[in-house]
Amino acid sequence: MIRIAVAEDNLFLAKAIKEKLELFEDIKLKFIAENGAELIEMLEKDLNVDVILMDIQMPVMDGIKATEIIHAKHPQIKIVMLTVFNDEESVYNAISAGANGYLLKDTEPEILFAGLKEVLNGGATMNPSIALKTLNLLRNPKKEKIEVETKKEESLTKRELEILKQVSRGLNYKQIAANLMISPSTVRKHIENVYKKLNVHNKVEAIQKGLKNNLI
Repeated sequence: MIRIAVAEDNLFLAKAIKEKLELFEDIKLKFIAENGAELIEMLEKDLNVDVILMDIQMPVMDGIKATEIIHAKHPQIKIVMLTVFNDEESVYNAISAGANGYLLKDTEPEILFAGLKEVLNGGATMNPSIALKTLNLLRNPKKEKIEVETKKEESLTKRELEILKQVSRGLNYKQIAANLMISPSTVRKHIENVYKKLNVHNKVEAIQKGLKNNLI
């Protein structure tokens, strides 16, 4: 019996994952958490878990940070990222955090089941496209690129860092404006500046770069 825990904040996707897992008699779904922090709390009460299926982008605590913490505290638990993010940066961050596998959410149930058995046997599971990105990362180390990006991100102002941290918690413009006692339009302007300085195009990319360089 493979005992599974899931971290997924989208209720519709969580239900879809649950339905995939229920197709197999050898799988027992222990619990579903809505974010990384909740997952860690659940594990403190019940460590009888073999594999975690981990989303990346979640409120409160994302899957990369949760993977890093769980891998350090409970290395016996295998972690497979189950996400829609297939960019090299997400793959790099997940592997660096200690993930044992990386699958996309549209993975067929049979492939997901085979992947779970693979990691439990000491292997690693990845979609072919993810495996190719991993090879590219090994062939082209990102150290120099990361150092350049870090210098850029250090140029964020104190206010921009505050706003980036609040964006990472899932707050909208109005909520951030109320917390910092500024107008929503000012928040929007600061976020636009953050995007330019980090060379990103949306909140998800900004949060990922902020996490990677310990800005949030």
